[in-house]
Amino acid sequence: MKKLFLLLSASAVLFSCSKVGKDEYIITGIAKGIENGKTIILQTQDPSGMGGLINIDTVKVENGKFEIKGKVTEPSFHVLQLEAVNEKIPFILEEGEINIEVNKDSIQKSKISGTYNNDEYVKFNEEIKVVQKKLIDFQSANMLKMNQAQQAKDTAVINSLMQEYQKIQEEVGANSKTKYLSYAETHPKSFISALILQSMLQDPSADIKQAEKIYNGFDEELKNTKPGKEIKQRFTAVNSSVPGAAAGATPAPGAAN
Repeated sequence: MKKLFLLLSASAVLFSCSKVGKDEYIITGIAKGIENGKTIILQTQDPSGMGGLINIDTVKVENGKFEIKGKVTEPSFHVLQLEAVNEKIPFILEEGEINIEVNKDSIQKSKISGTYNNDEYVKFNEEIKVVQKKLIDFQSANMLKMNQAQQAKDTAVINSLMQEYQKIQEEVGANSKTKYLSYAETHPKSFISALILQSMLQDPSADIKQAEKIYNGFDEELKNTKPGKEIKQRFTAVNSSVPGAAAGATPAPGAAN
C-alpha cells in the first residue's frame, strides 16, 4: 500500500510540473554565445495568401536564453528568426513544451525537441537526408570538375555530368516519394503525414484512391487540422467531377451524405 501511495504521489508531481495547459505552448530557447538584447522573432506564413511571413511574437535573448508563450489550437509550421541572421529555424508550433537550441554558427544545425510532431519532424528530416545522400555526394565530388569544364567550355564533360546528375536525381526522387508515402501510411497521428498527402494531391497525376486510403487511416485529430480539411475538400472536388459520382459513387472521406 505504501509503494502504491508513493507511485501515485510521483505521478501527481509529474503532471503538476507541466508548464502549459490546454491549447498553450511554451518555447524554451537556449542561445549560447548570443549577446543579451538580440531579438528573436516568431513568424508564420501570411494567412491572406499574399505570400511572405508575418510576425507573431518578439522576445530578447537574456543570459543565453529566451522564452515565448502563447496559445495554439492546432499544429502549424512556424519559424524563428534571429536578429541579423538570414537563415530561419523551421519547426512545428503546437500545444506543449518546445525546446529549441540555437546554433549561432550554423542555424541549420539548431536542435528542436519536446513535442511529438517536432520530434517526428526531426526524425523525418534525418531519414530523408539518408535517401538524398547519393545526390549530395555526387554534387560534392563533381563540383570542381563541373566548374573547370564550364571555364574550359568542355561541353562533352558538362553534358556527361549533367546526364549522370539527372539519372541520380530521378532515382533519388523516386526513392523519396516512396519514403514520403510510406511515412504517411505508418504515421496516422503525425502532422507531417497530412503535409505529405496535401503536397501529393497538388500533382494532377496523383493516385486519388491511394491518397484516400492513406487519409482514411488518419486519426480524427489530424483530419481536423487545416491541411486535413483541405485534403478532404480536394477529395470532394475530385469525386464530384467524376461522371456518375452523384448517382452512387463512393463519397469523399467524411463527406456529408
